[in-house]
Amino acid sequence: QVQLVESGGGSVQPGGSLRLSCTVSTDANNIAVMAWFRQAAGKEREGIAVIVPPSGYTTYADSVKGRFTATQDNAKKALYLQMNSLKPEDTGMYYCAARDVAWTGPSTTPWYDPVRYNKWGQGTQVTVSS
Repeated sequence: QVQLVESGGGSVQPGGSLRLSCTVSTDANNIAVMAWFRQAAGKEREGIAVIVPPSGYTTYADSVKGRFTATQDNAKKALYLQMNSLKPEDTGMYYCAARDVAWTGPSTTPWYDPVRYNKWGQGTQVTVSS
């Protein structure tokens, strides 16, 4: 049973940085794809970065491109999100998500569609405010 646990959220001023971590309770071979999502109050969950564990391939939403970097450490079974040049609009709950290799759920929707993922962490709050 894959479990995800996020950490590293907090409060920061605009222009600041935070690094989120997501620990995964299984080997990278059992994960087809992982992603970071965020959800601001009153808004839908937004996919911001995806990473494919075997290759490390990543892509980003336009809203964070050039500011956020997703990386993986297979030895530590961890996923990271380095967030730089943070803006007030980056405020929200940040979630780590994963899709099991064996899961047969939706697979043809875009990577930023939450229905592609069957495992979710509990979330970690990021607040950007002066």
